[in-house]
Amino acid sequence: MIRATTVGRWIKGVAVVAALTAAGPAWTQVPDLATGRIPTLAPLVREVTPAVVNISVHGKVREDNPLYKDPLFREFFEMPKQLEKEISATGSGVIADAQKGYVLTANHVVEKISNAQITTKDGRKFNAKVLGRDPATDIAVLQVQGAASLKAIPMGDSDRLEVGDFVIAVGNPFGLGQTVTSGLVSALGRTGLGKQGYEDFIQTDASINPGNSGGALIDLKGRLIGINTAILSPAGGNVGIGFAVPINMARQVMEQIVQTGRVERGRIGVSVQDLPATQRNRRTEGAVIADVANASPAEAAGVRKGDVVVAADGIPVRSASQLRNKVGLTRVGSVIKLTVDREGALHDISVQVAASGAPRTTSSN
Repeated sequence: MIRATTVGRWIKGVAVVAALTAAGPAWTQVPDLATGRIPTLAPLVREVTPAVVNISVHGKVREDNPLYKDPLFREFFEMPKQLEKEISATGSGVIADAQKGYVLTANHVVEKISNAQITTKDGRKFNAKVLGRDPATDIAVLQVQGAASLKAIPMGDSDRLEVGDFVIAVGNPFGLGQTVTSGLVSALGRTGLGKQGYEDFIQTDASINPGNSGGALIDLKGRLIGINTAILSPAGGNVGIGFAVPINMARQVMEQIVQTGRVERGRIGVSVQDLPATQRNRRTEGAVIADVANASPAEAAGVRKGDVVVAADGIPVRSASQLRNKVGLTRVGSVIKLTVDREGALHDISVQVAASGAPRTTSSN
C-alpha cells in the first residue's frame, strides 16, 4: 500500500520540477519526470552553496551590570570593577560581494563582537571584521580579510515574491555544517513579532533552526531573496514557521553601512495606519495618512491627512509598517514618489526624505 505521505512527497517533487523548468534555460539540466529519472534540486544547490558560509564567534565580552560599578558591592564580594565572560556561538552568512569580501548576516549572530571567523563550503577559514550592525533590521555586514576566490550569490527582488513561491534555505543549523532545506513562501509582510524595529518578514516553511540565522533564503533561479533571521517555536526547534529579512531591505542596509559605516533613518513627517475596514470598499491594502506634521517634507510636497498611500516608488504598499520601513531605510536627501488615493483619484507626489534623528546603527569603525 502506498502511504499518503509518499504520494504527497511525489506530488511536491512534480511541482518543484515544473517550477524549475519554468525558471529558465539555466536550470534545464534538472531531470524531467518524462525521462524516468528522479527530480532533484542538486544543480541549483551546487551553484549557490559556495556563497553561504559558516560563522564562528569566540571571545570575551564585558558584563554590563550596575552592581559591578558599586564600590561597596565590589569590596564586599571581592569582585573587579567589570567582569568578562567567554562567548562562543555559531551562525551563517552570505557572500554578497566576492571581490570586496562583503558578507551579510544577522545582527544577533555578531552583536557582541568586532571580529569573527568564517568557513567556506570547501573548508577554508578566514578572519572577518564587522563593518557595521543594524539592530533595527537585524542585519550586519562583515568583510573577509585576505580572502581569494570567493563566490557571491546574485541578489533577487524580494518585492516580486508571491505566497506559494518555492524557496530553499541554506545555513549552519545547530553547528552541524552546511545544510539545505526546501519549502514555500508561506506569507509576506509579517510584523508584530517583537524582534526588531523594522519588520517586514518573509515567512517560510523551509526548515530554519538555531544556527541558520544569517543564512540564505534562495529562489529557484538561484537568487538571494532573504536573510534568515528567526523562528517561531515553543521548544526552540523548527515547526515550519521561519522568517527572513527581505533582501531589498538587507541590501539598503548593507549599502549604507559600506559607504558610511552606519544607517541613517529617514522621515517625511507623517503618521500612518493600516487601512481600516470602513475604507475597504475600494481597496483592501494601503497605508492611511493619519496626520501630517507642520513644516514637514510631506506637507511641503502636498501630502494630506486621509490620503491612502498605495505605492512607493512604484512598489505596492500593503500596510503602514511597509511604508514606515520604506521611508526609514531610504537614504536621507533622496526623493520618494508616493502614489496616493485621494477620494478615488490617484496622485503621484514626490517627497524628499529628511533625517529622523533616530538611533543609528552600531559600527566597529
